[in-house]
Amino acid sequence: MTDSPILCLGSRALSAPVPKGRGVIGLDVPEVDRWLKGGLRRDGLHEFYAPSGSPPGPAMALALLAGMRNCGQGRSLMWLRARGGRRKDGPHAPGLAELGIDPAALLLLELADPADLLVAGVESLRHGGAGAVVLELRGRCRALDLTASRRLALAAERSGTMALIVRGDARPVPSAAHTRWQVSAAPSRALPANAPGHPVFDLQLLRQRGGAEGLHVQLEWNREQAVFRTPIYGDPPAVPAGRTEDRRARRAA
Repeated sequence: MTDSPILCLGSRALSAPVPKGRGVIGLDVPEVDRWLKGGLRRDGLHEFYAPSGSPPGPAMALALLAGMRNCGQGRSLMWLRARGGRRKDGPHAPGLAELGIDPAALLLLELADPADLLVAGVESLRHGGAGAVVLELRGRCRALDLTASRRLALAAERSGTMALIVRGDARPVPSAAHTRWQVSAAPSRALPANAPGHPVFDLQLLRQRGGAEGLHVQLEWNREQAVFRTPIYGDPPAVPAGRTEDRRARRAA
């Protein structure tokens, strides 16, 4: 494909492909990592859904944090999104820095439509120059069917590059994802002097290929230490699998 949006970026946009280690990226909380058999697969496809009617910001933030942790020293994180007519919700550099994400480490690519975005996603993963690839999709996306997700998963596995899909205004659909999450924001606790608290993510594990589902946990992100931890306030951080609401979530997924 001579007009490939990835090939047109040139050699300066992406690092040369390098061999990547397999394995997992842990989420720092032993109970959660045990549930995930160690963590998120480095060469896997992972999906993050915003709850119906909720903004996708928390899901995007979590995907970016997971992707950055997989990049390592000197590796770029690719963020692919489709152009929108009146969209004004582009990346906000101060907000990224507040999360502990270096905006200079992000490579943002806007595509004409979701179909082009998925093509670019597969090519980015096959290239292997990025540490991780985030694909941002809004609404019902017919182009992201089971076949398309399998292409992404296979490309990620072959190159060892983590693939992360963020879905807003969409219901979970069957896919080849290794894990599928529903992500929303949870209340945070103010720091001393009434300073804004650390962000807290409310996570529900809707699917885990070959593993247990039904995990429901709240994780607090500590930017200074660059770690997740369970809040020491509010509801219990995790619930066992098999509860009625978890079974409904699995059926919906």
